Amino acid sequence: MPVNSTAAVNSTEHPRNSHHVPSSDRISQSLTDELESFDFDPRTRVVFGSGTLERLGEFTKSLGNRVLVVTDAGLRDAGHVERANKCLHDSGLKVTFFDEVHPNPTTNDVAAALAVAKQAEIDVIVGLGGGSSMDCAKGVNFLLTNGGKMEDYWGVGKATKPMLPMVAVPTTAGTGSEAQSFALIGQAESHMKMACGDKKAACRVAILDPELTLSMPAKITAATGVDAISHAVETYVTKPRNSVSALFSRKAWRLLSDGFPRVLQDGRNLKARGAMLLGAHFAGAAIENSMLGATHALANPLTAHYDLSHGVVIGVMLPHVVRFNGAKVANLYADLAEDAGLDTAAPAESLAKFLQELIAASGQPTDLKACGVSADLIPQMAEEAAKQWTGNFNPRPVDATSLEELYRCALSPA
Repeated sequence: MPVNSTAAVNSTEHPRNSHHVPSSDRISQSLTDELESFDFDPRTRVVFGSGTLERLGEFTKSLGNRVLVVTDAGLRDAGHVERANKCLHDSGLKVTFFDEVHPNPTTNDVAAALAVAKQAEIDVIVGLGGGSSMDCAKGVNFLLTNGGKMEDYWGVGKATKPMLPMVAVPTTAGTGSEAQSFALIGQAESHMKMACGDKKAACRVAILDPELTLSMPAKITAATGVDAISHAVETYVTKPRNSVSALFSRKAWRLLSDGFPRVLQDGRNLKARGAMLLGAHFAGAAIENSMLGATHALANPLTAHYDLSHGVVIGVMLPHVVRFNGAKVANLYADLAEDAGLDTAAPAESLAKFLQELIAASGQPTDLKACGVSADLIPQMAEEAAKQWTGNFNPRPVDATSLEELYRCALSPA
C-alpha cells in the first residue's frame, strides 16, 4: 500500500503518521504567510554549460542575418572573437565587429559603435564580453532603433519603438548584464553613469559558457567576482525585493560565496568558474526584479572622480553598507550568514567581516585610502551619491549625511 494513501494515513497500524501530517488549515496558513505580490517578466532564454559558445550561430541565425558583434580588444587577443566569428560565419551570417569598447563605457563608445552599426545595416546584435561590452551593445540598440541620445533614455521605459534582438555572451562572472534590461552608460564629460532601462532592451538569448571565463586575469576575476557578490547581497535586502528576486539572490549568494574562494585558489577550476558565471547571472536576474542599494550609489562617484574599477570600489564600500543596514535587515543577513556557515548571532557584523576577508584574499584594497581617495572630495561625492537612483532602494534610508559618514568609515577603517 502506498505510504501517501488516505488509508495509510488513517490506519491504526501507523499511528505516528498522523502526528507528522499537518492539518490543511496549518498548511494553508503557513503558505499564505509566505506569499507576496510580484511581477516576474522573463524575456531571456538562458543556455548554460561548457562549450555552449558553439551554438552562437544557431541562436543568432534565428534572429537575423546581418550581425554587429560588440566587444573589446582584450577578447580579441584572448581568441574569443575569432571563435565567435567562426560560429557566426559557419551559420552563413554577415558579421561586422566593433571591438573598441572601453571599461565603464561612455556615450563616446556608444556613438562610435553606432556609426559602425548604421553603415552595416544590421538586424541583430551580439554583446560579447563583460558588462562593458553588453552595456555598449544595449546603448547602440537604443539609439539605432529609437534615435536621439543616451540621455533621452535615462530612467525606465522611455523607448517608444521596437528594438533589435540581442544575444549576450558574457566572458566575465560579474555584472550579470545579460539578465538585465538596463544599459549603464557614462556621460562622456562627467563619467557619471546613467541607468537606461527598457524591457525591449532585454536580451533574447544569453549563452553562459564557463570556458570563456578561464582566460580572465586574476585581477579581473577578483573585481568582477566581488561585483557579482555585491549584487547577491544587495538585492536580497532592497526595498523592492520579492519572492522571485529572493530566490535568485540567495541561489546566487550560495554559488558565489562558495565559488569565489575556489576560483581565487585555482583559476583553471572549471566547475568553480561555472558556479561564478551562473551565480553572476542569477544575481543579475535579481537586480532586474529588485534593483540595488547604497553600495552602488556610493560607487559611482568614486569611479567617476578617480577612474577606479567598479569592482574595486564596490569591494571597499559593501562591508560598511552591510553594517549600516544591519539594524534594519538583520534577519535577512542572517540567511546569508547561515548559508556561508557564519555566526548568525550578529549577522551583519559576521557577514561584513566575511566579505572583507574575501576581498582581502582577492588582493583588492579594503579601504579608500589605499585607492588614493582624498578626504577633501568626500562631501562632494556624498552629495553626488545621494542623487544616485539605486540609493532609493536601500533598505535603510540614506542621504548625503549618512553617505558621507560611510565614505569616511571606508577611508581608513580601524
